[in-house]
Amino acid sequence: MMKLVSVSVFVALFSLPAFAQNYQDHDAGMLMNHGDGHLMDMAGGMVMGNNSEILPGGCDKIAETKEITVHAGHKYAEKFPGRMFAFDTQEFQFKPCTKLTVHFINDDSVRHQWMMHGLPKYLYPKGMFHLEVSGPAKISGTLILPPGDKTYLVHCDIAQHMEKGMKAQLKVGKGDGDLPSIPNVTANTVQDDYKITLPELLAKAHEEANLPEPVVEPVLAVKPTVVVEENSSFSGVTAIGLALGILVAPALARKFKGMTVTEIIAYLFDLNKKLIELSIETVQRLLKMIQK
Repeated sequence: MMKLVSVSVFVALFSLPAFAQNYQDHDAGMLMNHGDGHLMDMAGGMVMGNNSEILPGGCDKIAETKEITVHAGHKYAEKFPGRMFAFDTQEFQFKPCTKLTVHFINDDSVRHQWMMHGLPKYLYPKGMFHLEVSGPAKISGTLILPPGDKTYLVHCDIAQHMEKGMKAQLKVGKGDGDLPSIPNVTANTVQDDYKITLPELLAKAHEEANLPEPVVEPVLAVKPTVVVEENSSFSGVTAIGLALGILVAPALARKFKGMTVTEIIAYLFDLNKKLIELSIETVQRLLKMIQK
């Protein structure tokens, strides 16, 4: 019996690493310095705008020294309906001229960033402070916040990550207002409605765009010579439509996956425009053939 317990404990101890999340630590001392506060390594870690010494103009001294840890990942977006990614914190506030060290931890298996915009360009190249890591991993960087009351955008600049929820705001001093569409802080610029149907959504978008009602004019005044009588409500056209719908539905599902409602509407309008243009070109060719 004791032998069986010993074997079980031995197996359990060696099984623990398989269930634990292993984070690669991109230590600042191991990152290659490319100048201008640009640090990076070959494992996917990068810091841009790292500055722990030079004071921004208007700062006589460092007001205080702060450290924060920010997590990023899919699980932090679960509390925000319709969002895919998020930081664990959506709002930060510090005194002007604060020396701030950010420890950025990526909990996903994809690349994420913690990027702050609007900083003085004479001190921070391209006006930004940037932490980036291919996760799951951790990276740290330091900056000195400028003087004055201002609200800065913090987000992930990977394609669609910000649109899908990974953004926050950082207020220096009192800030100069709130930014729109910050999860759990400010209202979305475009409100999501999960009860509206697609036809209703298209009609609403048509009305909001103030578009005129579509006018369909006859192209050919040719009297049909063949009349097909339909003896059943389930016509051949209906069958063809259903078959096309079954074939096209999986492709549309893949196409629309991850797209916002606005992106779907824009795509459908563009597709409809192309179909109309194709129809007009086809009719023009038929007319030319008839005239010959």
